[in-house]
Amino acid sequence: MAQATLPTPVLKNPTVAPYPAKNEASASGVSWGAVAAGAFVAAALSLSLLTLGAGAGLSSLSSWLNSGASSSAFGMGAILWFVIIEIVASGLGGYLTGRLRTKWVDVHSDEVYFRDTAHGFLAWAVAFVITAALLISATTSMVANRSEPRNQK
Repeated sequence: MAQATLPTPVLKNPTVAPYPAKNEASASGVSWGAVAAGAFVAAALSLSLLTLGAGAGLSSLSSWLNSGASSSAFGMGAILWFVIIEIVASGLGGYLTGRLRTKWVDVHSDEVYFRDTAHGFLAWAVAFVITAALLISATTSMVANRSEPRNQK
């Protein structure tokens, strides 16, 4: 018996495949593990630098009149330190996220740059939410403890 063969489709345009190729990946383009790692590093570094700045700032104050840093200098120093903390912590967290993310192959370099930037932004956003939740929780706890009447014997 002869083996039957299926007819091959005749293509009108040989450069186009008979069935369109799928243009989307089956997996997400976000490496959540890398984002979480970068966010935790950014949050930890931010809190560490905040503690360091608070110690340095409080040591510059004096309880004596006309000694130590002035209130305007202290305020400007605090604002500058907060800006430095944000830049350094977010930069390091975003850099770490970009280095830990899954490598993309067969993707244009502009798309890789965009995805790296998006990963860094996601790491910053997650770190911001973690830090805000921690600070709000601590503040709420302090306010709740302060407003409760103390039992005096």
